[in-house]
Amino acid sequence: MLDSVQDYYGKQLQSSADLKTTACCDVSAVPDWLKPLLTEINPQVLSRYYGCGLVCPPLLEGCRVLDLGCGSGRDVYALAQLVGAKGEVIGVDMTDEQLAVAQEHQAWHAEKFGFDNVRFIKGYIEKLDELDLQPGSFDVIVSNCVINLSPDKAAVMQGIHRLLKPGGEFYFSDVYIDRRAPESVRNDSVLYGECLGGALYWNDFLRLAHGGGFADPRLVEDRPLEITDNELLARTGRLQFFSATYRLFKLDALETACEDYGQAVIYHGTIPNLPHGFLLDAHHDIETDRIFPVCGNTWRMLHDTRFADHFTFIGDFRQHYGIFEGCGTALPFASEAATGDKAACC
Repeated sequence: MLDSVQDYYGKQLQSSADLKTTACCDVSAVPDWLKPLLTEINPQVLSRYYGCGLVCPPLLEGCRVLDLGCGSGRDVYALAQLVGAKGEVIGVDMTDEQLAVAQEHQAWHAEKFGFDNVRFIKGYIEKLDELDLQPGSFDVIVSNCVINLSPDKAAVMQGIHRLLKPGGEFYFSDVYIDRRAPESVRNDSVLYGECLGGALYWNDFLRLAHGGGFADPRLVEDRPLEITDNELLARTGRLQFFSATYRLFKLDALETACEDYGQAVIYHGTIPNLPHGFLLDAHHDIETDRIFPVCGNTWRMLHDTRFADHFTFIGDFRQHYGIFEGCGTALPFASEAATGDKAACC
C-alpha cells in the first residue's frame, strides 16, 4: 500500500483541489493567531497541502520539532516561525515529489523569516530508527493526516516515543472511524489515499497509544468528515469518519485512569496568544487566574512539561481519593448504600 500512497500523493494529486473528500484541508479550523504565519508561506507550498487539522501547539519557541509526513512543508514552515531562530524543525516524508517542493522553497523561506532552521529528510515514518535522528532529542513531534496512511501504525507510535524527550509531546491530527472498516474499504487504493481506508477505529487507536507507551491520550478537538464524491460515499457505506486532534505526553508516571489526589492548578495567562485561558484538551479549558481542580495525570502534563513555568501547582501525590469525578470512569461495584440490598453469600 505504500507504493500506492506514494503514487497518489506524488503523481495523481497536483493540488488540494484534486482531493475527493474533506478529510484534508480545513482552513476554518486555523485560529486567528496562526493565520498570519500562513501568509508568510510560499503559495506553491500551500497548494500542495493535504493535512486534516491543526498541528501547531502553543509554546514552541526554542523547541526542537519533528514533522512526520511533512509533504510539501506547509506545517514545517509554520512551525519554523513559532520555534524561532533558536529552534529547529525537521520534516520527514517518503514522497520525492512532495519533498522536492519543500526543498525548492527552503531558501525563499529563510530569506522571508530571516533565519534557516528547517531540514527535510526522506524516510518512512514506520522506520524512524533508520534515520539520522537522535533518540530522546525532540521536544514536540507532530503529524497531520499521515498515520492513517501507515501500514504499521504500532511501529510509528513506538518510534515517536523513542525520539521524544521525557516530558515531550506528540501533537497530531488524523482520521478516525466509529467502527472497524471492512476489508473492501481498507484495500481500496483511492479511499486509502484519501486518508479513509487506513483510518483507525477510535478505540483501537487508544489501545495502540497505550501499547506505544502513552498512557493517557487527550482529545483536543474533532469534527465529522464529509465524503463529497458520491462514488466514494457508496463504497464507505455507513462508516462515519472524523478528523480529530490528540496530544500524547511522554511521561512515565502517567496512570491509565484519572486518579484524584486533591490537586489543582492556576494558569497565569502568560503563554503567548493565550491570555485568557489554556486549553489542554476538550475537557480542560483552564481559565486564567482561577483555581482549577485536576487529576494526577493532568497535574503531571502541566508540571513535568514545557508548560510548568506558566502555572501554580497546588497539592502533591501523598493522599489518594479514588477516581477523579467526571472523568468517565466510576466505581464498578454495586454498593448497599446505592442499591438498598444486602450482599448475598457466595
